[in-house]
Amino acid sequence: MVLFPNCKINLGLHITRKRNDGYHDLETVFYPVALKDALEMVISETDPKNNGVHFSSSGLEITGDIADNLCVKAYHLLKKDFPSLPFLQMHLLKKIPMGAGLGGGSADGAFALLLLNQLCHLGLSEDQLCVYALQLGSDCPFFIRNKPCIARGRGEKMMEIALDLSGYTFLIVNPGIHISTAKAFAGIKPQQPELSIEKIIESPVKQWKQLLTNDFEKNIGEQYPNILQIKQALYQAGAIYASMTGSGSSVYGLFEKGINIKPKLKSEYPTYLV
Repeated sequence: MVLFPNCKINLGLHITRKRNDGYHDLETVFYPVALKDALEMVISETDPKNNGVHFSSSGLEITGDIADNLCVKAYHLLKKDFPSLPFLQMHLLKKIPMGAGLGGGSADGAFALLLLNQLCHLGLSEDQLCVYALQLGSDCPFFIRNKPCIARGRGEKMMEIALDLSGYTFLIVNPGIHISTAKAFAGIKPQQPELSIEKIIESPVKQWKQLLTNDFEKNIGEQYPNILQIKQALYQAGAIYASMTGSGSSVYGLFEKGINIKPKLKSEYPTYLV
């Protein structure tokens, strides 16, 4: 059985408060975008290493310990409550760039839960799957519902919104810069904005350039000028709105469908038109 985990972009991002537990409260819009990985699971009769799941991958290289991969963690998370979960072979074709603010890893983990539920006939509801997904990561529940939503708290408090951007083309540019959490939050001063993202997003898309901001962008752009150069190139190519997504480093532009999109970008930057 195969599913196709998609990525997301952030439409605006405000850091509103530093919490007593060391985390930050935020406000953003998660919007699903059709740049996708492919995740396949097959039930196997044998478990030669006695670890329950055999994970392999192709496409973009996935670094780190396999045990830390969210797809593998999703299997072991469900195995605790469903001990009869069979041995599985799991393969991930990785297309969504990692560490890029696109939520690709979170999507893979969430879709692993969806696949396990379907393949093994576990009968879990969407709400139950969201509870499991939250144990994998703050934004993982988004990919269970996979609909535009306002996210608050650490990103785990979500409310679906009626937002349809299907009339636009997305161009995503990944400069391949890894931005640590420490660098992302350096210089950030949490504050309540005068106008909430929930209100801004109700305005026409053509007004977003003046209103919709990502609090990480200024500080990260000063550290990595290439990110702001990409954003400017997208506007020069005719984007109605352009922004860094999440804490970066990917930058996206929204373009009206049908126009010829030719931004002046470095040839080594991977670009994705969706």
